[in-house]
Amino acid sequence: MKSKYYIVVLLLSVVMPTGFSKDKTRGEQKDDKKLEKRGQLEMMINSRDFVFIPRIALPSGMKPVNLATDQYGIKFQPYFIDSYIPFFGRAYSAVGYGNDTGLSFKGKPEKFEIEKNRKTFQVNVIVKGGSDIFRLFLSIGFEGNASLSISSDNRSTISYQGEISAPEKTEIK
Repeated sequence: MKSKYYIVVLLLSVVMPTGFSKDKTRGEQKDDKKLEKRGQLEMMINSRDFVFIPRIALPSGMKPVNLATDQYGIKFQPYFIDSYIPFFGRAYSAVGYGNDTGLSFKGKPEKFEIEKNRKTFQVNVIVKGGSDIFRLFLSIGFEGNASLSISSDNRSTISYQGEISAPEKTEIK
């Protein structure tokens, strides 16, 4: 009788833990997705191949401007920067009345530095485009949200809030 009891207990101890093993909890699944997204973002940034999509323009001394469409952006590549974003603010020189095309420039970056901090990536780029030199300071959070500040010799500084995406998904028009 005792041997039957021990066999039943032994079988239950082997079968029970496997039968009641849990899948990952929602919190663990969320953490896994965050880590996966962070890894993908880090790969994009380290390869220097990503797109910044602005959602809000924050001109100096003016109200924020909502940029609801996906037609604006800056495409970062290791050897080429392509920008087409609107400019709201003061132009000092070299911008003719009615001829302003925003911050539309293309060029090879003279400086392209990436630094990883505890909570963000810092990207500093200098691009010479046309008759102006643009200094881009991009702060990227691990979730993909980003803040961009652009200063130049001929215009006032302007900032943008937006997000980072892969270049295959988003094309600048």
